Formats: sequence, C-alpha cells, structure tokens
Amino acid sequence: MTALILPILILAAVGAFAGLIAGLLGVGGGIVLVPALLYLFSGLGYGSDDLMQICLATSLATIIVTSARSVSAHNRKGAVDWQILRDWAPGIALGAAVGVMTVAQLRSQTLQVIFGVLVIIVASYMIFGRSTWRIADQMPQGPVKYLLSGLTGFFSVLLGIGGGSIGVPIMTLHGRPIHRAVATAAGFGGLIALPSAVLFLFTPTENAPPGTIGAVNIPAFLIVIAMTLLTAPVGASLAHSLDPKKLKRVFAVFLALVALNMLRKSLF
Repeated sequence: MTALILPILILAAVGAFAGLIAGLLGVGGGIVLVPALLYLFSGLGYGSDDLMQICLATSLATIIVTSARSVSAHNRKGAVDWQILRDWAPGIALGAAVGVMTVAQLRSQTLQVIFGVLVIIVASYMIFGRSTWRIADQMPQGPVKYLLSGLTGFFSVLLGIGGGSIGVPIMTLHGRPIHRAVATAAGFGGLIALPSAVLFLFTPTENAPPGTIGAVNIPAFLIVIAMTLLTAPVGASLAHSLDPKKLKRVFAVFLALVALNMLRKSLF
C-alpha cells in the first residue's frame, strides 16, 4: 500500500494540472496527461512496446467525461455550433477509428516520435498563431470537410487529445469566433474519445500496469477524472482574471520542451 501512495499522488497532481490548464487555456489536458503517464509508468517499470498505447488510450478515456461536462457548460451559454458537430461527426469518428488501428500496430518508440513532432507543431501554432489569420469566411464543405474532419480524428488519437488543439485553429481560420470554436471543439472530444476508448478496451497489451483493461488503465482514468473535474472550473474562473494569451505562449514553450525531451529519449 505504501508503494502505491506516491503514484496515486502523482496521478492526482497531474490530473489537477491538466484540468487547470484545460479550463484556463482551452487546451485539452490530454496533451499534458500522455507524457506524464508515460514517465510515471516507465518509472514504475512498465516499459513495454505497448506503453505509449496505454498512455494514449487512458488519456482518451478521460476525455469522454470532460468533453460531456464541457459541452454541457458551453451549451448553456449557447456557444456550441451543433451544425458543425453534426456535419463533422462521421469524418471525426472514422478518422479516430483509423487512428486507433494505426496506434495498435506501432511500437511505443515510434508513437513517442510521432507525438513529439505533432506537439511541437501544436506548440508552434500556439506561440506564433494569430486570431486574425483567415483561410476562408465559411467552414469547408464537400471533400475538404471530410478530409479535415477525418484528419482531426486521426491525429487527435495519435496525440491522445480531444481535438481542440486541432479543431480550434481549423474553425478560427475559417471565420468562426474563438469562443464559438472552443465551445464546438469541446464536442469533438466525445466524437473522438468514445469510439476510440471502446476500441482500445479490446486492444491487447503486454506488461501493462495493474488495472489495465485492453489498453485503458482504469485506476489512472478514475484518479485523473476526479481531479480534472475539480480543477477545470477553477481554471475557467482564473481565465477571466489572468492574461490567457501570455500564459498560452508560456505553456506552449513548456509543451515544446516536453516534446523535445520525448524525442531525445526515443531517438538517442
């Protein structure tokens, strides 16, 4: 029991930080949770070729709960664009399913490299992106819509996130107001996480931490969810009293450093 106390406290702290960041910056906590789980589980001796799959799957499972709560809160303010969610749902869900099948076939080291590269791209956009940038005034339709929605689901699974870090830039670049984009992207999380988590429950893994079903670690899921639900509202409240633009750039630098460290460990 004593040996379990430290991992539980670390998971609680990670969940609290992830929830705070999600509420404060509108950035999915999964982008923090995946590397934290990787370092924790590997530090406890669970360093198999399937470890990254477990981290991604567990992160996505937590998003089912946080996405539902976030969408409900945004919907009470009338900020969710349900038409975009309906139009993008099939492509996102299909892309997520392909993402799960891809993750299941890749080694943990390969997934770490992919995660590191994608996080650096996300962090770069957070640092250098501007809210005034536009590609078009309307959301894409036809084949482009299905391509972008599928890629959103696919890459979100590879990152273990709910799609906000990808979906928000896509929507703002196509003329959607930032508050509406953030609210709608919260709905992407459920579309990505629910089918992904179900598929991951049937994905076999080796040398998994105790309490893992398929690729989803249930104890980590429960601890993280409990803390995230407590701290996300605190982060949302702080967002009104702090400068989120400066904080987002600082957080992006932190993400870039985490990603570079992951690349260093996996490549050298």
